[in-house]
Amino acid sequence: MRKEDCFYLGKIVSKYSFKGEVLIKLDTDEPELYTTLESVLVSLGNSLIPFFIKHSSLHKSNLLRVRFEEIKDESDADRIMGSEIYLPLEFLPKLSGNKFYYHEVIGFKLVDSVYGDIGTILSINDAASQVLFEAEKDGKKLMIPVNDEIITKIDRPNKTIFVTSPEGLVDLYLN
Repeated sequence: MRKEDCFYLGKIVSKYSFKGEVLIKLDTDEPELYTTLESVLVSLGNSLIPFFIKHSSLHKSNLLRVRFEEIKDESDADRIMGSEIYLPLEFLPKLSGNKFYYHEVIGFKLVDSVYGDIGTILSINDAASQVLFEAEKDGKKLMIPVNDEIITKIDRPNKTIFVTSPEGLVDLYLN
C-alpha cells in the first residue's frame, strides 16, 4: 500500500514494557476510535509494513498502548521506535456538515460571498499557528484562513467550499 492511499495516525514515541509494548502518540481528536484496531501500517524505510495488534488500550489522553504480535521484546521495540503509523483512507470516519479532512478538500473550489469564485484549493498549510487554504485563481495564489467564522458551507457533491473572507483579504491577492 502507498502512503498516498493512507492517512497519518501517529508516531511510536516510547517503549512501555520489557515485553515490547510501545506507546503511539495519536494525531486525532478522537483517540477512542482507534482502540479496537486489528492492524496498522508502520513506516519502515520507504515501505509501509502491516503490523498486527495483539492488544491495545488508551494510555492517558492521546497515547495508545500497543502490543504488536511481531514485537516480542525491547530490542524488537527498538527497531520500530520513532516510526510513523498509517491507516488506509477508508478507515477515516465520515464527516458531515462543515467538518472536513484536509486531504478531502484539495481540488475544491472556493466561493466567497462577495467575490464569487476565488480559486481552487491546491493545499492546506497547517505549519503555522493559523491553518490556511492555499488556493490559486488565474495564476495568483491566495491564502484564506480555515476557521468556522469564515467557512459558511461545504458542498461535497459539487466540490465547493463557501466562505466569507475578512474584508480586504481577497483584494490583497487578486487586485
